[in-house]
Amino acid sequence: MSTVDQQSQSPQQLQSPQQPSGPGTDPVVLLLVGIVVVLVLGAAGYVCVVHRSLVGPIGAVGGVASALAAAFGVALALRRR
Repeated sequence: MSTVDQQSQSPQQLQSPQQPSGPGTDPVVLLLVGIVVVLVLGAAGYVCVVHRSLVGPIGAVGGVASALAAAFGVALALRRR
């Protein structure tokens, strides 16, 4: 009788939920992104201190990159709604 009961259930009922109920970000990914950001900013700061002539171009690239990162973040936030 138990085999009949198991066959009558849909595959969704037989599988246990493996995914968390709410959307979230893996802490390891956040840690790696944080480390990469710190290393890139540190390298850019070092280059600006050592080579004073590159302060303007690096600042311009940083400004554009921050605007693109903000737009990308807003797009992701709106997409997850």
